[in-house]
Amino acid sequence: MNRFEGPGAREARIRYLDGDFQVTSPGAFVRCAVTSDSIPLDELKYWSVARQEAYRDAEISLAREIEINPDLRKRR
Repeated sequence: MNRFEGPGAREARIRYLDGDFQVTSPGAFVRCAVTSDSIPLDELKYWSVARQEAYRDAEISLAREIEINPDLRKRR
């Protein structure tokens, strides 16, 4: 059993801010908006303030940003 299983492990509710986040409902982890993977709060580094979404890593964060804003893919 890992630390995200069992009766005591639950998903936190987070308010994502610029450079920080605020826990609005306690929990051990959040879910990646793209993959649904569990992200321990102490490992959470990537999120969107505008969309209030968490991401597992930088690659997923960038892919989501390009998905939402396809013009970012173009180089000038």
